[in-house]
Amino acid sequence: MQSSGSGDSKLPGTIFLFSILVFPVAITIKICNITGARSCIIPRWEDPRSCDIFYNQKVMLNLFRQSAVRSASIELCSFSVLRLCKNPFLVTSQPPSTSSGLQSCTMATLAVPSIASKTSGIEKSVWVEFIQLALEVKPLNLGQGFPDFAAPDTVRKALAQACCSETNVLLNQYTRGFGHPRLVAALTKLYSKLIGRELNPLSEVLVTAGAYEALFVTIMGLVNEGDEVIIIEPFFDCYVPQVKLAGGNPVFVPLRPKKTEGVTSSADWVLDPVELASAFNDKTKAIIVNTPNNPLGKVFTHDELMMIGDLCKKHNSIAIMDEVYEWMTYDGWEHIRMATLPGMWERTITIGSAGKTFSVTGWKTGWAYGPASLMKGPQVIHQHSVYTCTTPVQEAVAQGFEIELERFGTPECYFLSLPAELKVKRNNIVKILTDAGLNPIIPEGGYFILADVRDIASKVDVGGDINERKDFRFVKWLSRNRKLQGIPPSAFYCPEHGNIGENYIRFCFIKEDENLEKAGNILKALKKDIDEGKV
Repeated sequence: MQSSGSGDSKLPGTIFLFSILVFPVAITIKICNITGARSCIIPRWEDPRSCDIFYNQKVMLNLFRQSAVRSASIELCSFSVLRLCKNPFLVTSQPPSTSSGLQSCTMATLAVPSIASKTSGIEKSVWVEFIQLALEVKPLNLGQGFPDFAAPDTVRKALAQACCSETNVLLNQYTRGFGHPRLVAALTKLYSKLIGRELNPLSEVLVTAGAYEALFVTIMGLVNEGDEVIIIEPFFDCYVPQVKLAGGNPVFVPLRPKKTEGVTSSADWVLDPVELASAFNDKTKAIIVNTPNNPLGKVFTHDELMMIGDLCKKHNSIAIMDEVYEWMTYDGWEHIRMATLPGMWERTITIGSAGKTFSVTGWKTGWAYGPASLMKGPQVIHQHSVYTCTTPVQEAVAQGFEIELERFGTPECYFLSLPAELKVKRNNIVKILTDAGLNPIIPEGGYFILADVRDIASKVDVGGDINERKDFRFVKWLSRNRKLQGIPPSAFYCPEHGNIGENYIRFCFIKEDENLEKAGNILKALKKDIDEGKV
């Protein structure tokens, strides 16, 4: 390129500006004092349809690095050819001259591509926030729902054998997209027995990357733009963003407590039949029901499920049943599968989880089953997203089911031994919470427990952001100041109903007894300090 003058002409006091859009604000960078510029290219706004620009990577990195300050003095001016790209700037071989001999350029904006608008408003996640908090303060974590003890030997050894098999090396390669044949066969045998209907393994069972994906592909495969989906509160927090991503509109119906004082039961939380019926209309595509419920532990009764089923039939709606805690019920409470109720098989998709069933949450293997007419939608979404799940993990889960089917109905069956073990832990944490001055809601199922913290929280200055709900502020305070983490239950409600959950904290009790005792000691020490006026 030619310089603006002869020989080594310099450009004293040269100033030009780029306005660079750096999300979420546009920052203007001042580039000044360019001297000794024998070969200098100056951007100028021209027709954006026919402009090319050559950038030097080092200079551009410097520009963005300096964007953190209000202005930046950059001595670099020479731009070398790195690559050709389309851009609304024009490279000129000779800068325009002015009477003062200074170069000039106009303001230009370097646009940054935007993300999809459908992701707006669903960015926040209680898990991202509180997992990060746990990493920072390293509390005793009773927030996340995973065991801190070993999974059954049967599935762990089966996975090791599948990965290291010399006789079937294909177990480390792709398997059937809709589910590893051995696992699909095991699931078909199990659920055909449980629902009293012979399932078709090829068209009525789908293996997914965890129950999370099973929910996602089910919602995406069934819900159209503008459809309404009823969500029973409290709900697992992925339901709402998944419905919105599908173009649907969530409609919330809460379980409400019949009593709130003292030690209560999850059975005290019920649906208002009038409120539920009024949520259904001709736009209602589906209702999502989680039983046993997370975080409440409620096991829906036969009559409650019949009420929901009758409304589904009346309004031609689908029941999406999240039954991942299906084996974990206590005190004689029975898990009833919606698909077994009269007229409901044809309009029900049921979600299950190997992570919950075999205490292997990190394996991320789940499934959905239902009539072929409904399963076509989830299958298509799965086919064009995840496509196929991890082969050796599916092989191990299949072997686990085969073993438990042989033991089915005996005390040795993991489907019975795990809830027996968890009942002891549940009773232990109920006593721990009661002794610490909290009022627990005794769960009928699952492995979470809610505790009323109003009495303690009202006596502690938890600080925090006053715009946050009380339970968020209390849980953060407890994590930072007492090194015990739970989860704020208002995260499982829509904003309009968050007040129902904000007086509680959720703890997970599928933990080693030693850790439950440690949690108890922390809470007792807090109660003692409150009683003595030390907090």
